[in-house]
Amino acid sequence: MSNAASIRRVLTIAGSDPSGGAGMQADLKTFSALGCYGTSVITALTAQNTQGVRGVEPVSPGFIAEQLDAVLDDIALDAVKIGMVASREVAEVIAAAFRQRRPRWIILDPVMVAKSGDVLVDDAGIAAVRDVLLPLADMITPNMPEAAVLLDADTPATAADMEALMPPLTRLGAPRVLLKGGHMRGDECPDLLATPERQEWLTAPRVVTQNLHGTGCSLSSAIAATLSRLPGGFSDADVVAAIREAREWLQVALEAGKRLDVGEECGPVHHFHAWW
Repeated sequence: MSNAASIRRVLTIAGSDPSGGAGMQADLKTFSALGCYGTSVITALTAQNTQGVRGVEPVSPGFIAEQLDAVLDDIALDAVKIGMVASREVAEVIAAAFRQRRPRWIILDPVMVAKSGDVLVDDAGIAAVRDVLLPLADMITPNMPEAAVLLDADTPATAADMEALMPPLTRLGAPRVLLKGGHMRGDECPDLLATPERQEWLTAPRVVTQNLHGTGCSLSSAIAATLSRLPGGFSDADVVAAIREAREWLQVALEAGKRLDVGEECGPVHHFHAWW
């Protein structure tokens, strides 16, 4: 395999964050930091910064379809990461595109709940993600409030609660689930991973920092990047190792966030900590 062929091509379907810490911008930085070529389809324009979101302008489903067609007509994708999808029309456009031309990996980050606890999408949008997109995904990466929204259940508060949510989450259709436990209190951040062959806890020391903007976007994008680099004939153990690599990269990005003087409140992680 040539060096050119070994550089994986990854797509993000997400909104734009002009402050550069989350959404499409965070995804593209993550892909680049992990040695992949990033492409993008914009689903919404936002006016936001480290202090909050001031406005959102959704992109029409028809133009999202046009963007998808332009990318898929020309670029052979190895993986795609799907972020927030706020309407059934957009979900159906995305699903139709990937039923025809499916990359090897589809990672769905069901962005539904803001850090403030506010639900970002209405019931129709939640149902669209759950019923239209989730069955297409190879992996989903909900945090605890998002898992609760998907299942119309109480938000888990303990490790036992997270374990209880995993069976109904896996029954939604994705063969792999990473249930993120960053909302739990304590000195560690525990994530619960389920694959077709195993269920295990992945833990890391909690990083005390204000630089948390775009953390979920960056992790799901990092997983898309590391999975895209797996060779053919990979095993379940290879998949778990790739997910561990993505989490370890994010851990260092969080720790290095203090090197960035960006914004007044919730700043970004340092995507290029290995390079700058």
